[in-house]
Amino acid sequence: MTRVYVSIGSNIEREYNVRAGLAALRERYGELIVSSVYESKAFGFEGDNFYNLVVGFDTGDDVHTVVASLRAMEDRQGRVRSGPRYSSRTLDLDLLLYGDLVLHEPGLVLPRAEILKHAFVLLPLAEIARETRHPINGRMYAELWQGFDPAGQALWTVPNQKAAAGQSPLG
Repeated sequence: MTRVYVSIGSNIEREYNVRAGLAALRERYGELIVSSVYESKAFGFEGDNFYNLVVGFDTGDDVHTVVASLRAMEDRQGRVRSGPRYSSRTLDLDLLLYGDLVLHEPGLVLPRAEILKHAFVLLPLAEIARETRHPINGRMYAELWQGFDPAGQALWTVPNQKAAAGQSPLG
């Protein structure tokens, strides 16, 4: 079994699509480790704010099967891929880590570079994988977050969410 971490994001019908994404992940992979839900401004374009979180789970699936499963879950939620790279989306499921695999293939780079660039990825990852080490630089995610400068990246916790004990965030 391999521990996998996936970021979840949505800025179209956010609560509905985040819940649907969590349900699809639980149905496919079972028990999830779920971070708090954070809200952030759209990155790279003008649009509605996003809900973001990170989940972890164990799987026997190979990395390409996981990626295909995530893509199918996005498609079921009406994900449109024909627009610009940075645009509104119903559901965005990005594979951040697949164990300690370092991979550079067309369309798939692990660990995902956004981990070290965006507060909306690093903070929820550090929350649920504090002592896990980045497979390239060897630093723990809690340590990476402590040294991260989130200037210009406003991020706040969504109130009344229930991420503890694997409950679905947002109620």
